[in-house]
Amino acid sequence: MSYADLRELRSALTTASDIAFALDATPSGRETELLTDALRRALAAAGALTAEHGATGCAEHPRGAVDPLYGDPDDPLPPGYGRCLLCNDRRRRASAQRRGWR
Repeated sequence: MSYADLRELRSALTTASDIAFALDATPSGRETELLTDALRRALAAAGALTAEHGATGCAEHPRGAVDPLYGDPDDPLPPGYGRCLLCNDRRRRASAQRRGWR
């Protein structure tokens, strides 16, 4: 178990708890979606504590950081990007260099 895995689990549980305690008697569809997403993140993070590839699911960086944009509906990652922040950063840099940015 790495600190990143544990931090991801705590973050997801805190988010789920905050959403759950802010719910009204009849929550909106958006509120229940947010709660469900937070609980799925928590479940995935809990499973990653003992998983071979950690929270990132990456064979190269099993104990690396999870990309904060992973699963963000407002700012989704491009197709083919995974949970690993290190791999996604490498992809972003390579894409920027192909476009001529430095």
